[in-house]
Amino acid sequence: MESLKGLILSGGKGTRLRPITHTSAKQLVPVANKPVLFYGIEAMAEAGIEEVGIIIAPDTGPEIEAEAGDGSRFGLRITYILQDEPLGLAHAVLGDSPFVMYLGDNLLQGGISDLVAAFREHKPDALILLTPVPDPENYGVAELAPAAPGEIGRVVRLVEKPSQPATDLALVGVYMFTAGVHDAARAIDPSPRGELEITDAIQHLVDSGRRVEPHVVRGWWKDTGRLEDMLEANRLILDNLHTRIEGELIDSQVDGRVVIEPGARLERTTVRGPAIVGADARLTDCYVGPYTAIGERCVISGAELEHSILLAGASVCDLDGRMESSLLGRNVTIRRGDRQPRAYRFMVGDNSDISIL
Repeated sequence: MESLKGLILSGGKGTRLRPITHTSAKQLVPVANKPVLFYGIEAMAEAGIEEVGIIIAPDTGPEIEAEAGDGSRFGLRITYILQDEPLGLAHAVLGDSPFVMYLGDNLLQGGISDLVAAFREHKPDALILLTPVPDPENYGVAELAPAAPGEIGRVVRLVEKPSQPATDLALVGVYMFTAGVHDAARAIDPSPRGELEITDAIQHLVDSGRRVEPHVVRGWWKDTGRLEDMLEANRLILDNLHTRIEGELIDSQVDGRVVIEPGARLERTTVRGPAIVGADARLTDCYVGPYTAIGERCVISGAELEHSILLAGASVCDLDGRMESSLLGRNVTIRRGDRQPRAYRFMVGDNSDISIL
């Protein structure tokens, strides 16, 4: 098989993550202090892919391009494609090369190296990733033909968000195609929501007699489109953290798997991992519980927090209560004036200032 290229879709509006995505691309919201998009780019680099096209939208594209750059930091080359509908139109960049399509807000445990190897070896027209989910009505769902025990049947039918799903096998946001998918994209009509659905394009391949192979994902997969999914993805990534203390600890202690980035300063503070504290953060008289990612230059004083994500420059002061399961945008400030302890849960967009009286 000729050289494999990559295509990452990063043009969505991220409506389910508002207000965070009013001021930032959803693919750049960090998980364990790294933008979600970077996990996909790194997975492609690790799989030996050297050329990647990233689909961007006019409103968030410049920010994505500024963050990811030309790809050299990842060991590959990135080309940006400014458009709304990726299928078919991306042919100008991909040419007739086989390619991996990766949804930019997805996370897949273990990367894609093994899947790319299987695609190269078996040479199907398409390889799709599937995983069992409890709510298949919210996903594209695959129906497979009966197969012998221990084997996976061929793909028979794909349905986008069926009201009565025939199986619980949802399409994971990673696909591998030969150039034949461009013809399939040109042959299908937009769905009722006005979009070219990837499920319809793959179904056209199946109906045309092309070989579409399924692969059931054994590890975890996360679509980070909602707050709950972001927090869960953060938990899953932090579970694989390796302790690294490069900041300054003054009368402070860390327990478990904790990363303290260079320039961070902790005074009279306890951090219980898995957790990460970003560069140049300042933590004073506080407790940071498990599954918390604190971004660079954050300031936390007189507060307790756990199972939360704080973006760069966020500040939480004198909360006198526990903040949990929260997502704070860049440069958010949260403070309170009285001393009545409470529990808090926030989802706050960038550059906000909240005083709790």
